[in-house]
This record gives sequence, C-alpha cells and structure tokens, in this order.
Amino acid sequence: MSRSGIALAVLAACLVVLPLAIDRYLLSVMILILYFAFVGQAWNVMMGFCGQLSLGHALFVGLGAYTSAALFQHFGINPWVGMLAAIAVCVAAGSFMGWLAFRFGIGGTYFALLTIAFAEFTRIGFDHIAWTGGSAGFFLKVIQQDRIDLVNLRGDPILFYYLALALAALAFALSAWLLRGRLGFYFRAIRDNEEAARAAGVDVFRYKMYALQISAAMTALAGVFFAFYYNNLFPEQIFHISISIEIILAPIIGGIGTLFGPVIGAAVLTALSEGINQALSVGGQDIPGIKQILYGIALGVAIMFMPHGIWPVIAKRFGFKRRDEGDA
Repeated sequence: MSRSGIALAVLAACLVVLPLAIDRYLLSVMILILYFAFVGQAWNVMMGFCGQLSLGHALFVGLGAYTSAALFQHFGINPWVGMLAAIAVCVAAGSFMGWLAFRFGIGGTYFALLTIAFAEFTRIGFDHIAWTGGSAGFFLKVIQQDRIDLVNLRGDPILFYYLALALAALAFALSAWLLRGRLGFYFRAIRDNEEAARAAGVDVFRYKMYALQISAAMTALAGVFFAFYYNNLFPEQIFHISISIEIILAPIIGGIGTLFGPVIGAAVLTALSEGINQALSVGGQDIPGIKQILYGIALGVAIMFMPHGIWPVIAKRFGFKRRDEGDA
C-alpha cells in the first residue's frame, strides 16, 4: 500500500472513532469540516476536474434543501426519498443552465456570472413563494427524541456526524473513480485545452454537461443535509453568494483538482473560522466583516506562498503520491 493509501486508512479510522473522544462543541465543528469537504469535492468535480468556474453553487444547495424539506414538511415524505427528488431538481436546473451556456459558447468569466445570476434569480423567486415560507423562512418540525431516527434524519448530532462522514467518503471515492476513468481523462483534457480536446474528438458539450450534472447532484445532497441539520431555511441565507464563496474556498486553499485538497482546505478554514469566533467571544468584540477579511488574508497568503494549494506542498514534502496526477 502506498503512503497516501496508509495515510487515508489511518485518517478514516480516526474519524470513525473520533466522536468517542470529543465533546459536543468539537463534534459540531467536525460536522462543519466534513460538510465543507463534501460540498468542496462536489464543486471540485466541475472546476478542478473540468475547468468550469461556478460562483453560484449555492443554487444547488438551496434547491436540494428546499425540495427535500418541503416534501417532508407538507407530505411526510422521508428525506431519503426527498434526496432523490432533490437530485432530480438540481440536475434538471444544472442541465438547463449548462445547455444555455455551453450550447451558445458561454464560458470563462461569463459562465461564472451566469451561475451567479441563476442563484440570484432563484433566491428572489423563493422570497415570494408562500408555500415554502417566502422571505419569512421555512421551518422543519423538531421533535425531541431520546433515540436516533435514521429514517427521518431526526436525533442526536452524532447521527449527522456519521452522515457527513459518509457523504465526504462517498465524494472522495467518486472523485477518485472519476480521475482514474475515461470521464476524468476527458474532463482534464477540456480543462487543460478545450480546443485541443475538441480537435482530438472529445464531445466537449457532452462532457461539460456531465461534469455539471454530477456536481449538481452531489451538491443537492449537501442541501438535504443542510436542511435537516439546521431545520430552518431562508432564501437570503441559503442562496446568497457568500454560500457559494464558502463552498469554493476549501478546494482553492487545499488544492484545486486534487482529492485531498477540499478536505484539508475545509479543515483549515473551519478551524480558522471557529478560532476567530472564539477569540471575538472572549474579547467581547463584534467587528462586522472581520471573518471575511481574515478569510481573504488566508486566501491571499495561500495563493502567494502555495499557488497550487496546501495539499500539493504536503504531498511533495512527505512523498505522497498525487492521485490527481494519475500516480495512484
């Protein structure tokens, strides 16, 4: 087994037993890390593998969350069935956006702006949909239980920890499979040189659509998790561009196009965020925008000193094989 394989096995074993050794606060922090690792992998499939920059991925988080939450609240449909509906809605939305962009040659900065526009249009729309609470918010019933209800995703935070761990592991495995297969080869060909890929016979439109659809489907699951973990949804919150920025920061800082990058980036950023919150609470200070400023500083430092992200530096330093380069 390679060094990276051993490191991955040790990390997985530690994460499985971790809830036995930490308190509820640290458990909530770990849930956030795993959540952002998962959703970062979802965005990474689209941008890191295929080179299509989305700045509106909050669209898929919000649609997935609202679809599953509304089905549960109004019709009693359990979240596992709601996940399938959420995936279908997000893939349909992503397919329409992708068809509109890729069929008419909208790419680069203009595609990024299009993704923002779709997220903003959807946010405005949900602000006026009374069935899902409108701008006043949509709230799921919280039933106090002394047991874990896996069917309806109700119960102790430890349920959501293991669910987030399963999602992160699933995203990691799917991303590894994509990189090793023909899809990943075509994705990277399009990312590196779209015109050369087209000249070599790659159906660029089709594979861009595949990347967008896979990313949208994965992000839909993050939306379902968000809805049932927090139990409340506000259009201004969940569709806001700040959510999209939070999604992309982890893979950017950790290493775009790598498997471990989103995981490491999520851990670093969540630790930074919680450290800032703890420092401000101790000091009794509430400085508007301080978290965003420090995030920006962290991003600037990472780009200046580690332009390819944290993971490539770690992989080189400790001799880990880079799965994103096809070595393992």
